[in-house]
Amino acid sequence: MNPLRKLIEKINGNVIARNVVLAICAIIIFLFLVSVLLNLFTRHNKYKQVPDFSGMKIEEARHAGQKASLRIEINDSLYVPLYEGGIILDQNPAPGAEVKSGRRIFVTVNSFRQKMIKIPYVTDLSLRQAKNNLEVAGLEIDRLIYQEDIATNYVLEERYKNQLITPQSDIQGEIGSGVTLVVGMSPEDSTTVIPKVVGFPLKEAKSRLWEVGLNIGKVSMDKGINALNENEARVYVQEPGQSHLVTLGTPVSLQLTLETKKVEQGSIASDREAKELIEARKEAEEAAAKEDKKQQTILR
Repeated sequence: MNPLRKLIEKINGNVIARNVVLAICAIIIFLFLVSVLLNLFTRHNKYKQVPDFSGMKIEEARHAGQKASLRIEINDSLYVPLYEGGIILDQNPAPGAEVKSGRRIFVTVNSFRQKMIKIPYVTDLSLRQAKNNLEVAGLEIDRLIYQEDIATNYVLEERYKNQLITPQSDIQGEIGSGVTLVVGMSPEDSTTVIPKVVGFPLKEAKSRLWEVGLNIGKVSMDKGINALNENEARVYVQEPGQSHLVTLGTPVSLQLTLETKKVEQGSIASDREAKELIEARKEAEEAAAKEDKKQQTILR
């Protein structure tokens, strides 16, 4: 007799064994059906390559997305004068990425014109308060002009494109544009220490420098940095460097990169230079104190 047939007859003759085999078969069939259904509903391993929507108008992109079973949604807008208004500048996921059908593709669209806002009145505020108010409004400082006054770092006058801003002014400006501030400076309080801005994005680096009364000098960008990825770039060189003691209003030049290694190396070099500078300043102060003490002894 066939061994397999003999086994089947043996199982059929044993109620417990037959039930165990039937239960195992039922579990296998159930797991198989679950796997099939999951693959059906999740489209397992069925991916589509994301097309490149950059340069398309939004309606054109939505039509192309519909054909590819993808949904196009506007996530942000920028104003880049070099490009036509209404076209897609960037997308996420990037072109070529593999996604499932129905996936949402978030796009950044170029505005037709820059947004306009009212220039806030910040005269008679401290420099820090004025800077914060301008940044909240979406503006920045174009230039700090210092003039002698009893109150250091208090705003004496505010101008936008040579127009004086008063409490009654209703002057509109493009978001992101700069405002010139005339700021007080007493002769006894005319210096500041440059903070470290290596490792920060341009916007935050500028804010930190303005806060301590410094201007922004030349800003240089490494190759490959543009309006779309500028926010990802970081300062890797600042000149003068951190911890230098300078006159209020001194411009600080910045160099930015997208390379993490260059930022790390720039940070280490900046810290090393600052440490040497502080040590040299401390030695000079101690030497000056000793000389002063020596002169006082001689006079006595």
